[in-house]
Amino acid sequence: MTQFSKNIVSVSLWITVVILFGSLCNGGKILVVPVEGSHWVNMDILIKALHGQGHSIDVIRTYNSWFVKENSTYYKSITIPNTKGMDEEFVDDMLFKMINYERGKSQLSAVQLYSYVFKAIHKTHEMICQLITNIFESAEILKTLKEKQYDLMLTDPSWGAGILLAHELKLPMVYNVRWTATGEGHFDVAPSPMSYIPITGSGNTDKMNFFQRVKNAFFYLLMDIQNSRFNLPLYQTFCDKYFHPPVSFYELLQGADIWLMRVDFVFEFPRPTMPNIIYIGGFQCKPAKALPHDLEDFMQGSGEHGVIIMSLGSFISALPDDFTEEIATAFARLPQKVIWRYTGKRPSTLGNNTLLVDWMPQTDLLGHPKTKVFVAHGGTNGVQEALYHGIPVVGIPFFFDQYDNLLRLQERGGAKILSISTLNKNTLHAAIQEVINEPSYRLSMQRLSHLHRDKPVKPLDNALFWIEFVMRHKGAAHLRTESYKLPWYSYYSVDVAVTLFAVVLIFTLSIFLTVRYMCVKCCSRKRKTE
Repeated sequence: MTQFSKNIVSVSLWITVVILFGSLCNGGKILVVPVEGSHWVNMDILIKALHGQGHSIDVIRTYNSWFVKENSTYYKSITIPNTKGMDEEFVDDMLFKMINYERGKSQLSAVQLYSYVFKAIHKTHEMICQLITNIFESAEILKTLKEKQYDLMLTDPSWGAGILLAHELKLPMVYNVRWTATGEGHFDVAPSPMSYIPITGSGNTDKMNFFQRVKNAFFYLLMDIQNSRFNLPLYQTFCDKYFHPPVSFYELLQGADIWLMRVDFVFEFPRPTMPNIIYIGGFQCKPAKALPHDLEDFMQGSGEHGVIIMSLGSFISALPDDFTEEIATAFARLPQKVIWRYTGKRPSTLGNNTLLVDWMPQTDLLGHPKTKVFVAHGGTNGVQEALYHGIPVVGIPFFFDQYDNLLRLQERGGAKILSISTLNKNTLHAAIQEVINEPSYRLSMQRLSHLHRDKPVKPLDNALFWIEFVMRHKGAAHLRTESYKLPWYSYYSVDVAVTLFAVVLIFTLSIFLTVRYMCVKCCSRKRKTE
């Protein structure tokens, strides 16, 4: 071997060592406090990517966690004993009540149903407060967490446990966020005029007439009452007990260094934003990979008609029997083949063209050329995967933000929404046929897909950069607005307006009194002269 070749080998070995061990030397310690369900699905993707960058990750979980596993190859779990979290039974009970109400098979009134959902959400926050209380009351757990000397808190602010723990451990904080404990994330950190920004649940778009703006204001009032009177006080009570000097939980919530927002403006309506909001919508989406042989054979067997994919997400495991019978009947009448992810009771009307599966590689199926339509509940992950692959959607929203997500696609021409109250074998069959046979749906989704993919940096890479940015610089205070520290009257400049009004009023009154005084004087002199 020549000296030149030896030098090349030495340099190559050195570069390999730097690549292999450099990231490990710079790897940080990250504490993750996640949320269950579909929120965990996308948090899990971030954790895997961070692990791949050489970071060490610990994840807080309850002993009965529905999604967060105790053993993992890419994170270490910290299980909090005697702490129950949200489970499948809790969600199913709420789901069945809502479906039966929408289909007219419930004795509940609209007020009673809203009250039930409201109490269910409140109960969830109570469970989270119990989780964080158990952590603070355990000297051993708290000591272990402090000794770890984490570099960062990564949390989903839909639940407040991570926010409170980050304050106690004095950690910079990054959110993986669409929702917070008070509602849609933007409302907590960015200006949100109600004249063109729809409130979740209002059914409005960003184009509202007078009556829709009244409805928007009403839904904002409901949201504010629920949060200010019920949800936030739970966390504030915790703050008052454990934090000295006292702090405002809402200010803690607003004070995250970086907000990794799980939307982009191909999907979201345009609105004001802030420099510490980083848009990572679709970060979980990937190009389709080859399918397992059995699924590929099923797809190819569909011929020219293609395949319909149906999934109602990770939360929904079962539906009322008569409801699934209607869906199965509608599918059986279609010339297309159907892959339906469903873990409940097998419908008796299931057709030969329908494959019922417990699990499916959803993104790979959506990216398959044979896929024609995605029948979905409207969860953020599924909607964005459909958008990424350009597949039109027939939406069946159940609760939370699902209708609002589907509405954004429908407004852009890529989806058709069916309500639970009107869904039957005929309406579902007609909706699927319309979306398949009307080219505008697919063309609209393909246009949105091109817009979504046309970015200088991939959303996941962007998320990783900003997480590591916060770790490198011990926070990102220079990007945080100070507006959240202002009282409401200063934020809206009410004090300035009142002061200016008072000055103008005093000035005007002074002129009026001066003129009046001079007129009286003149009249008085005139009378004396006469």
